[in-house]
This record gives sequence, C-alpha cells and structure tokens, in this order.
Amino acid sequence: MGDCMPSRNRCRYRLVDVAVIFIRLGVLLLSAAAVTIAAVPILVLIDLLNGGTGWGLCPAGLSECANPYTTAAEFALVLILALMVAVVGIRLLMKLARRLQSDSYEVTQ
Repeated sequence: MGDCMPSRNRCRYRLVDVAVIFIRLGVLLLSAAAVTIAAVPILVLIDLLNGGTGWGLCPAGLSECANPYTTAAEFALVLILALMVAVVGIRLLMKLARRLQSDSYEVTQ
C-alpha cells in the first residue's frame, strides 16, 4: 500500500476497477448458469427420446413412466425459479458495476 499513499484516488480507482472485473466475472458465470438452466428441458427430452431415464424423471423409461402429472410441473417450476434467480443476480451485479464505475468517474475540484 506504499504506492497508494501519495495519491489515494488512484489507488481507489484501481480497487474499483478490480471490483468491476470480479463483478463482470460473476455476471459471466450467472449468464452461463442461465443458459444451462434454459437448456435442461431440451436435454431431458432428448434423453427420454433416446430411451433414457430423462435424468431420473422416468426411471423405467418413457413407455413405463409412472410419475404423476405434477412431476413435470414441479420440474418446470424449479427451473423457472432458478432462471429467475440467475436473471435477478445478473441485473443486481450489473447495477452494482455501473454504480461503482459512475462513482469512480466523478469529477472532484
């Protein structure tokens, strides 16, 4: 922290820049999670069509699936909630990044 003492503002800007980089990395990870969550129903259907268990939804296969009708609704609800959490997280992180950037570019006299 020795080089930050003469000009504290420059040190603060560097810390803000590093924080924004980590925030954007978090946004990238949440975006990848959102895409993965959105792809899960397609992957389950492809697995069922190929004779699989649908990732555990129908352990005996599609022809002998004894799950109640609510299983698909529960599965969809969990995926929708997870997708909503990811989107809200992305929005909050982007607002935080914008706020940090706007605070770091303030003109002082």
